[in-house]
Amino acid sequence: MFSVAAVSAALFTAATATVATAQEAAAPKAAAVPAAQTEAAPGVTAERLIVGYKSGATEAKSNAAAEADAAAKGKGAGEDVDFQRRLGTGAALVDLGADASRADVADVVAAYKADPQVAYVVPDRLNTPQADPNDTEYAKQWDLFEATAGMNVPGAWSTATGSGVTVAVIDTGYVAHTDLAANIVGGYDFISDTAVSVDGDGRDSNPADPGDYYAANECGSGIPASNSSWHGTHVAGTIAAVTNNSKGIAGIAYGAKISPVRVLGKCGGYDSDIIDAITWASGGTVSGVPANTNVAKVINMSLGGDGACTSATQSAITAAVNRGTTIAVAAGNDNDNVANHSPGNCNNVISVAATSRTGAKASYSNYGSLVDISAPGGQTSTGTANGILSTLNSGTKTASTENYAYYQGTSMATPHIAGLAALLKSANSSLTPAQIESAIKTNARALPGACSGGCGAGLADAAKTVAAVSGGGTTTGTTYSSTSAVAVPDNGSAIESAIAVSGRTGNAPSALKVAVDITHTYRGDLVISLVAPDGTVYALKSASSSDSADNVNTTYTVDASSETANGTWKLRVQDTAAQDTGTLNSWKLTF
Repeated sequence: MFSVAAVSAALFTAATATVATAQEAAAPKAAAVPAAQTEAAPGVTAERLIVGYKSGATEAKSNAAAEADAAAKGKGAGEDVDFQRRLGTGAALVDLGADASRADVADVVAAYKADPQVAYVVPDRLNTPQADPNDTEYAKQWDLFEATAGMNVPGAWSTATGSGVTVAVIDTGYVAHTDLAANIVGGYDFISDTAVSVDGDGRDSNPADPGDYYAANECGSGIPASNSSWHGTHVAGTIAAVTNNSKGIAGIAYGAKISPVRVLGKCGGYDSDIIDAITWASGGTVSGVPANTNVAKVINMSLGGDGACTSATQSAITAAVNRGTTIAVAAGNDNDNVANHSPGNCNNVISVAATSRTGAKASYSNYGSLVDISAPGGQTSTGTANGILSTLNSGTKTASTENYAYYQGTSMATPHIAGLAALLKSANSSLTPAQIESAIKTNARALPGACSGGCGAGLADAAKTVAAVSGGGTTTGTTYSSTSAVAVPDNGSAIESAIAVSGRTGNAPSALKVAVDITHTYRGDLVISLVAPDGTVYALKSASSSDSADNVNTTYTVDASSETANGTWKLRVQDTAAQDTGTLNSWKLTF
């Protein structure tokens, strides 16, 4: 975390460790053939197709018929298609040749899809051993893969890499680094005060980081001098450093793009600039600033200050989330309750605490009931290798040579969650910010180490979470039901119906769905509540003398993210006035 109060040295410890073909762009000629159906692997045009015929088709049984059909399909698409052999499943393997373009493959796929005798046609995909990335410093990235306290990131990469997702890093900007450059897209410099910006001008389209060093007492009495942090570049590397390029580190969502949005300069940055940055990065309009052509579906904010979340900041966050952007925010590095530090205490953000290499809460990390999740942030007191290694620059004031360095802080934990959010959005583009937050929390695992004061749902688990949202797991969207009818007495005591939830990990989601089906002759008399396993009561419906309609058949949404998912949940229903009775027919919870 980087403070707007500019006490950089107190917020993270740096131990610098210097470490030393154009893809074919032609679009498929045939519409409605996704690129994935033309590729053997990402960026590799398929040379073979697997064709499954319906059981009654002649081609399903006769190689000669399958061969003739392949030739006909090829001729119709203007390509040379040859039947190769019959697979054990009965499907036909057909060859398109090494010179086929993606458009050529799409034409042939479309021809097979149009044939009513074809059950399916898929590329003969290329599978490779799931080895570690070949990035030279990957072995030092314990935060990604170590069993004790790593985030289990490699297990997610076979499903998602963040492709198609832009992550806005609202921070100090970006200093050029060859292990990031390929994944950088346009951003913006929102620093309006030239004393803070250091680059000699106000707002502009260049988010380059000129350095944020300052002299002793320059940022406040008693505050010591600090070298430039290149903080935004370190954060960006954790999210999306170029991977499998035989150098440096691996990014969590290495298929994603980073949009650097500069708000922090000398001595920090102002709320007003940060609010505009949130708005612009998420696709909103900011006066005097060109429209954003790289709208972010994920925002990382490894920054913060003291005090409550202001209405101004909350308004910007809420609007961004309503536009479909997930926001990950550092909880802070004060070893204090996050309730006292903004924007980690704002609503509609994923507030991230930091853990050490042992899986315990890092000594500096903030905590509390407003923390949503924990992620590796490092603890360098026992050695730099226990920090988080990422992209940096060796310049103490202005930029010099690129390098890599270990940092620690909730600033370093937060991009782990932003990277995971990008993986989830890549795996399932329909996910809302609430669903992404819920999935991360629901699929977290218990912290391997101790946490006093509250570290959220636990330690994030990338592989488990990605599997859940992409259909490889059952921990998201699971429904638990009660269909036992219970009479609701007239003007009597409350009745309760119970649902036992088990087999889940972590807390309930922030958008727990409670579907209720009640037959009643005057629903205005009814008071309906959800009772969590620990006894906490969530009001769903109050009595209303003006509501004279009958029956209740609706779904309520409850923020139950502070509740343990497993346990006995109860629906409580009470009729509060005379003359009407009813029946609770059924109800269900959808996590």
